[in-house]
Amino acid sequence: MRKYIFIGLGGFFGAIVRYLIELMQIQGYQVAVPLNTLTINIAGSFILAFILTFALEVREVNPDIRLGLTMGFLGAFTTFSALCKETVGLLQNGDYFFAISYITISIILGLGLAYVGIVLARKAGLKLINSKENITEIESEVE
Repeated sequence: MRKYIFIGLGGFFGAIVRYLIELMQIQGYQVAVPLNTLTINIAGSFILAFILTFALEVREVNPDIRLGLTMGFLGAFTTFSALCKETVGLLQNGDYFFAISYITISIILGLGLAYVGIVLARKAGLKLINSKENITEIESEVE
């Protein structure tokens, strides 16, 4: 039961943050590519990869919290369906170049930032391990 509460709370906050970002307007931005959804989805790719790598490889994180952050928050924050709907809208408007660009950029940046998230989480793990070893060495020297 507890995991459902974490997932629900995460989803609640993820949906709100997504909505607030969707409301943001970039001064002077006139291109047909939906920049807000693109930003949300690639940021979500990075955050999901970072959290899961950190939680599963670096430091054990409570499974309920992990589910709340990944399935709940990021599940509500990112959306494949909006990307598809917006791409179809571009195609229906005859904006074929922007539709193909949007899909291509979303995939390339999403995969790229997921990779960066994994690499950074692992590096953070190494730093944590090294700092713990240094603290242990200092403590043993003091004793």
